[in-house]
Amino acid sequence: MNDWSSAPWSADTGYVHGPSMPGLHVRDRIGSGDAFAAGRIYGLLTRDGAAGLDGPGPQRALAYGTVHGALAMTTPGDVSMASLAEVEALMADGSAAVRR
Repeated sequence: MNDWSSAPWSADTGYVHGPSMPGLHVRDRIGSGDAFAAGRIYGLLTRDGAAGLDGPGPQRALAYGTVHGALAMTTPGDVSMASLAEVEALMADGSAAVRR
């Protein structure tokens, strides 16, 4: 079991902390960085948010990236199979179960 989160830094905002995902059951780490980047970019480019994180901003984008990266690690292989609905559900509830 692993704890998963993120905390990037920028000159504009300083450190921004992503959601914490304690006890993540990692099946395969390959592709999790790409999934993190994809989620973060999605969060920066979209305006509709989940889990009370509406509007663009570093915190919302970081939540999408952190959660998508976590979900990618719960599946084997290097391609994320997580849907937007799954990412947003995890953003709302914070529990990443192992996916088969």
